[in-house]
Amino acid sequence: MGLVTTSNRRGVLRAGAGLIAGGTLATGCGATGADAAPPHLAANLASTTPASAAPAAAPRAFPGQPLQITHGPRASASVALTFHGQGDPALATRLLATAEEHGARLTVLAVGSWLDAHPAMARRVLDGGHDLGNHTQRHISVNAMAEAGARAEITECADRLRRLTGSIGSWFRPSRAPTATPLVARLATEAGYPHVLSYDVDSLDYTRPGAAAITRKVLAEVTGGSVVSMHFGYPETADALPDVLQELHRRGLHAVTTTELLS
Repeated sequence: MGLVTTSNRRGVLRAGAGLIAGGTLATGCGATGADAAPPHLAANLASTTPASAAPAAAPRAFPGQPLQITHGPRASASVALTFHGQGDPALATRLLATAEEHGARLTVLAVGSWLDAHPAMARRVLDGGHDLGNHTQRHISVNAMAEAGARAEITECADRLRRLTGSIGSWFRPSRAPTATPLVARLATEAGYPHVLSYDVDSLDYTRPGAAAITRKVLAEVTGGSVVSMHFGYPETADALPDVLQELHRRGLHAVTTTELLS
């Protein structure tokens, strides 16, 4: 399957008549326990994808990169802002729109149960030229699970992505951990993901320290090639993003998708 370009993605028709308002706040991957399941599931995920929609980009192998990627080339003038996809779709839409207004592209690692509740968000992410990937089905501690359960967490989310977009997504990131155990990394590879996407900058936005603290934390640590971990679902993150993007621009750094960062 060929890589879908940003210009192609922008031309894709959005699924559904609009986005569903409301939803639960995302929980950071540093927290413990499982997120509450959505109150309802989409009856037919496949039907939410228009017949004319181009498939999403498939996972790519990047020669020379390790199985678990924490950052891109340090000489790069680009960084990747990665978002764990869960929470209020109105906030997610606001974050995506802010990025697009600044000429930035994000990487969204979506939780499968979130896609069940808000299937139109998958196509909204792709329509903006952003990367879309897999952050497990239920956002529980996948590294602590036995093999069968961990496999199901990865493959069930991959199935949602495939049914909604035609692809399992560009990336896999384990839930509730910055890196995958050897078992989870193997299961991700078997599911079709050549790499596990980690990060070298943690915004800690899920601790809800406020927009100013999120901005300071990111900007104190980010450098060329960085992969930054952030979350949908928190108003403070949406408030911080404009200042983060403006300062990155001032430093000569551009926010691009992880695929673009490594290409």
